[in-house]
Amino acid sequence: MCGIVGVLGHHEVAPILVEALKRLEYRGYDSAGIATVEDGRLDRRRAVGKLVNLSDLLVHDPLAGKSGIGHTRWATHGAPTEANAHPHRAGRVAVVHNGIIENFRELRADLSGRPFESETDTETIAQLCERHMEAGMSPREAAVATLGALEGAFALAFLFEGENDLIVAARKGSPLAIGHGDGEMYVGSDAIALGPLTDRITYLEEGDYAFVTRDGAEIHDARGRLANREMRTIAPQAAQVDKAGHRHFMAKEIFEQPVVLSTALAAYSSAGQVTLPEGDLDFSNTDRVTMVACGTASYACAIAKYWFEQLAGLPCDVDIASEYRYREPPVSPASTALFVSQSGETADTLAALRYARGKAGRILSIVNVPESSIARESDLALPILAGVEVGVASTKAFMNQLAVLAHLAILAGRQKGHIDPTREAELLADLARLPALLNQALALDPKIAKRTGKLAEARSVLFLGRGPMYPMALEGALKLKEISYIHAEGYASGELKHGPIALVDKTVPVVVLAPRDALFDKTVSNMQEVLAREGRVWLITDATGAQEAGDGVWQTLVMPEINPIFAPMLYAVPAQLIAYHTALHKGTDVDQPRNLAKSVTVE
Repeated sequence: MCGIVGVLGHHEVAPILVEALKRLEYRGYDSAGIATVEDGRLDRRRAVGKLVNLSDLLVHDPLAGKSGIGHTRWATHGAPTEANAHPHRAGRVAVVHNGIIENFRELRADLSGRPFESETDTETIAQLCERHMEAGMSPREAAVATLGALEGAFALAFLFEGENDLIVAARKGSPLAIGHGDGEMYVGSDAIALGPLTDRITYLEEGDYAFVTRDGAEIHDARGRLANREMRTIAPQAAQVDKAGHRHFMAKEIFEQPVVLSTALAAYSSAGQVTLPEGDLDFSNTDRVTMVACGTASYACAIAKYWFEQLAGLPCDVDIASEYRYREPPVSPASTALFVSQSGETADTLAALRYARGKAGRILSIVNVPESSIARESDLALPILAGVEVGVASTKAFMNQLAVLAHLAILAGRQKGHIDPTREAELLADLARLPALLNQALALDPKIAKRTGKLAEARSVLFLGRGPMYPMALEGALKLKEISYIHAEGYASGELKHGPIALVDKTVPVVVLAPRDALFDKTVSNMQEVLAREGRVWLITDATGAQEAGDGVWQTLVMPEINPIFAPMLYAVPAQLIAYHTALHKGTDVDQPRNLAKSVTVE
């Protein structure tokens, strides 16, 4: 997801804009640029690649001005080139944009004859706004008229020549926030960008646009009416993005998991009983749970499916958000629809939520950003309390999504009469032991680092698991392919002989996630089929499992003992560390892997 920042300040804004854009690098990008107004003159600088290229350009070709906008672009329409980089300019207006303008081809056809310089949908916005100004509209009027013609999802910031004290900001489908300073004002994609500048934030709501000056922000709703939006004071930790001594944000976030998990556990349970941090929830009349998410969050839901069905006896569906509404599933009024998203802005998940609204009996969400669109449009939004996650490959957010989902499954089990209060207390006690067990698993980091060298030489890696470890195998494979660019696939162990075993030979490492549970013997049987074909097995199990099945494997990683039902949460740690250290051996960009964005806000 691209990043937007805007500043109306008292000082030169170019270095402020670049520093704010650095705080948005976690979103993923392939080019960057800024535009400023100095003594009424609009100018811009753009560069392809990392922000250091833009910084170098500004050293050799400085850009003055105390008003400006900036952008990190993740290519959608048009390749990552300087011509396609933002800000886009047409005459007296410069625009930065997150999202996709769905009707840009029609608009571009209507603007035929104008001097387009790029392949992007965004330049259409600038050209349309400039045409309105040529017709005699003021910058404010032209921006509003332009917004009325746009279809799709967008967050926008307009900057105008001759206007030293105006940014027009707008959102529809993509998040945008306004920051309040002392005689200064700011615009940003999120609180992280604005954290060092201000702790007072106003989030624009769907369809809002705002005229931002140094005196404040005049916000209008989608109908053009003046709107009062709450100003929030953000906690300092909401904007912390330092690496805390780690080489990468991903490493920091992996090692933060015991702490953030403890925070979530404390918020969702008390005195041996599930307690929600806010709101009430009753599953007693629910006949089905439907969980919808994308990527890693969808694997958290797949794990939780086992929990809801085993602990609560509740039928449970898991859908990929990008497919959910297009297959037009029937939704029962007695069902609970649950949407999981780290950012709370995932476009497909938000669209799925809107499909389910009015059909499902209740809309729940599990998010890391309480002010997000998905949270605001839910009947009840449950925070995962993971703190800012910068690494594109999700780690601690995944852990805390599982924590919240586990508590919901336990709550549903008690309310449906499937478990009694004693069993509830036992399960919560098992969860309470997890932070200490995670620390033990993290202590295996040096051992994992040494063992991943050979894994980095592989062209393809398989991950196997049974029961709730099957979706954990899917997640382990996803992590590896995300950051090391090695082809990896996760399979249910029992499916091995139904096709995937054809891939096995002595060049294919097979990671087997196998705690000593009720399905262990079956998993070992499948593992033996791999060994019989000279496959290299990396067995991840506990001490008992290693003793019973460790002979003949390539290598074994011994994990702490845990209640098998929550084993995916513990085994997430070695899966993450395997991916991380393999990526280090490969020399890839761990925090910002190619072609990926932290939050996908367009379909």
